[in-house]
Amino acid sequence: MKTVTMSRDWRTVFIKFHFLLAILAVVLCISDGHTTIKAVLQNVEGELDNNSNEAIYVFPGDTASTWKRADSAALANGNAVKQREHRLEKGEVKQVSSLYRLFSDQERETKASAGTQSPPPPPPHEETARTARYMAHFSDWGHLATISSMDKIKGLPFGNIFSVSDGPPGNSTGIPYFYVTPMDNTVVDLRSFPMASLTFSEAEGDYCRKNQFDPEDPRCARLTLTGKMVEVPPEELDFAMAAMFSRHPVMKKWPPGHHWFFMKLDLVQVWLQNWFGGVSLIPLDVYFKTTPY
Repeated sequence: MKTVTMSRDWRTVFIKFHFLLAILAVVLCISDGHTTIKAVLQNVEGELDNNSNEAIYVFPGDTASTWKRADSAALANGNAVKQREHRLEKGEVKQVSSLYRLFSDQERETKASAGTQSPPPPPPHEETARTARYMAHFSDWGHLATISSMDKIKGLPFGNIFSVSDGPPGNSTGIPYFYVTPMDNTVVDLRSFPMASLTFSEAEGDYCRKNQFDPEDPRCARLTLTGKMVEVPPEELDFAMAAMFSRHPVMKKWPPGHHWFFMKLDLVQVWLQNWFGGVSLIPLDVYFKTTPY
């Protein structure tokens, strides 16, 4: 009887001992996991800081697309920035890398720019010239159509998206300005044939969406400005710079190696559809003497 009792006691001690070992193993795994995660984060932050002077965008060898990201590097940097931003909000990161500051500054500047250019409601559809000036001033980007010089589609239409500005907020000219690089296929096209058409749509903003207008609904206004794309002359550069950088401040930090320069569209026709019953061809003198406000 005594032997049986001692056997049970040893069995209980044995079970408790293994239970404690299991708990210890779990604690060690968790601790090791935290150490590994911390080490990975430190490595990522180190990589991010070491690469902070690299350009955000790179230009590929061919000119098929001006804006291609450096695929793997940008993806890694983007994920690291998100992780770092989350830790920053929790107070875990005291020093912020220059690349993170660059992204943050761009975001703040873009938001600040948008805040200074909150568009009023569009004019009544009967005021066609004012509607055209309204769209030319309050649109931040448009679709520029050129005649292609690329081998496979030479002589065919080619469209591209561009950021535009007809002047700083509150100073509309009705003339679209551009900040472009000679590396862009559209700019190459323009050197062969400078005529182009720039199209804006009210679908860019919230007006059509809020009113449940399809982008092709005539009540969702669209404007096409046609003319000759020319380089901005020296005496006009200050205004072109103010026009573009006030509306698109991130442009100031674009890679200088792309040889950016300013262009504008000298208009020959203003075409507008903003209601049922056909389109409006607005005379240039009427267009320029009207204001969007």
